[in-house]
Amino acid sequence: MTDKLKTYEYQTEIKKILDIVIHSIYSNTDVFVRELISNASDALEKFRHIMLTEESVVDKEIPQEIRISIEKEAGNLVIEDTGVGMTREELIENLGTIAHSGTAEFLKQLQKHPGESAEIIGQFGLGFYSVFMVSDHVKVITRSYKPAAKGYVWESDGASGYTITQEEGIKRGTRIVIHLKEEKKEYLDEEKIKEIIHEYSNFVTFPILLSGKKINTIQAIWTRRPQEIKEEEYTEFYKFIANTESEPLFRLHTSSDAPIQLNALLYIPKENYEVFGLNRLDPGVHLYCNKILIQSKVKDLLPEYLRFVKGVVDSEDLPLNISRETLQDNQLVKKIGKHLTKKILSTLKDQKKEHPDKYNDFWKQFSNFIKEGANTDYENREELAELLLFESSKTKAGEWTSLEDYVSRAPEDQKEIYYLTGMSREELENSPYMETFRAADIEVFYLTNPIDDFVMTSIREYKEKNLVSADNANIKLPKKEEKNDAEGKKEEKEKVDDKEMKGFIKWLSKHLKDRISEVKVSDRLVDSPALLVNPDDMMTVHMQKILEQAGQSLYSSGKKVLEINPKHDLIRKMVSLKKEGGQDDLIKMLADQITDNAFMMAGLETDKSAMVRRINHIMNNIVKP
Repeated sequence: MTDKLKTYEYQTEIKKILDIVIHSIYSNTDVFVRELISNASDALEKFRHIMLTEESVVDKEIPQEIRISIEKEAGNLVIEDTGVGMTREELIENLGTIAHSGTAEFLKQLQKHPGESAEIIGQFGLGFYSVFMVSDHVKVITRSYKPAAKGYVWESDGASGYTITQEEGIKRGTRIVIHLKEEKKEYLDEEKIKEIIHEYSNFVTFPILLSGKKINTIQAIWTRRPQEIKEEEYTEFYKFIANTESEPLFRLHTSSDAPIQLNALLYIPKENYEVFGLNRLDPGVHLYCNKILIQSKVKDLLPEYLRFVKGVVDSEDLPLNISRETLQDNQLVKKIGKHLTKKILSTLKDQKKEHPDKYNDFWKQFSNFIKEGANTDYENREELAELLLFESSKTKAGEWTSLEDYVSRAPEDQKEIYYLTGMSREELENSPYMETFRAADIEVFYLTNPIDDFVMTSIREYKEKNLVSADNANIKLPKKEEKNDAEGKKEEKEKVDDKEMKGFIKWLSKHLKDRISEVKVSDRLVDSPALLVNPDDMMTVHMQKILEQAGQSLYSSGKKVLEINPKHDLIRKMVSLKKEGGQDDLIKMLADQITDNAFMMAGLETDKSAMVRRINHIMNNIVKP
């Protein structure tokens, strides 16, 4: 062979590796376009740095760009750049050998982990060879930027070996001519190539020209400083990345060099499409490395409850496998995710404080996501608690307040934050559980979403104040103010004898033993004769109802406690009837009825047909002809 043409044969081990690269790594052959554009972008980036340090370079006047053309008659796809180019030695090193003598180590690892070539091969620089998935012959025409460098043509079919030929008249850069296999002629379709570039390489810094027309028109603005970016640019980018015509509600533009290098531009939308009964949202954040798409809609980056967030994350620190389809170091991804999660929650907290009206709009759409997080994300539970909003006994219907606001209004000596769960605000306002809180002027959160109960149980405390359900049996509220003389005398007159009351409670407990764990005198009731309270601190009555409806009977907290109001007329009359004797059937029916009423007010199931028959019987005895 002369110096102008030399033939090189691939070693046996390299042939094996090429076979793996071509047939086993990529699940989607489209990525060969991304790999070649990525290599072209790297070559241009290197040349840009060289221009800053070296005065003498070849073809200095040529614009720095990536050009793609289609030769339909010849069956060729051509991708070229005006970057650093390659010398003969660099051609051999970069395209003629694999992973700089790492072949033996690769095969050793492959033997240890059979069937995992896609993961293992990521440690070796083989992206260029993805081109052989779609081609039966590749020609690389290149010239280095160095003034004394000559031009060369590298050719291979990806099987037997390759040749390198010296040629004159080659401009600086690299031109790759890909002769497509017959079954891969789809890549001669200009629209197909455009779609691939828009998906994977749209944010490459340098212009990408397809048949002479620039197609990467949207800039990777996340790499710029926020003060350099106009509001319209942020909005335009959001519309592109989220595929929407709406504007975002909030955004987060953040950069970090330590402990992780990253740039991120994240948005919170105005609309939640899950609300409309559509499918569960896919994750909305795309992962880039040096502006090249690595993975779209990344599932393992942010926690599931932040799936509504849209945007991009770009990190140079990501170790990737050759296909860029699988991240080798999930621990690093988790570290990035933790960093961004805290940033997102902090941004929402700031918006809640600085723009409460806009935050209310966010809450209308995405409250269930934040509650989902409060119920599942233990590490960020305190931050999520700051974002929660609820109605309360101190707000008007339709108005929200926060845990922080509740604490600011509560007396200093109040050690608890109280809440009550039900189907509607109206139901809660009229609940017997509210009587003592209303009398003591103590605020209670009104929770009407089934998930709220679980959220409060998960958070458990806020600023050293325990979150307590108003149906808990162990609530001790401040004593009411002293009564005036007239009220005191009236109350004393109406008071039932302690001995008679104890006897009545003993009888009532025995009568209701199959339904109630205990009957006791209530100090919380004002207007109602009785209510059920929950002896289990960890489960409210409402939560038990939800779990039982879902068939989770194992989570039942068992029988409830029945509290009776000794000052209520009905209870006093029942005690008198019991004392007088002779009307046991009526007393039993009344006892069953107030118990059923208490079950209904707690939202728990009761035998409605038996209750209706009982009411009819009582009314029939009351109404005399």
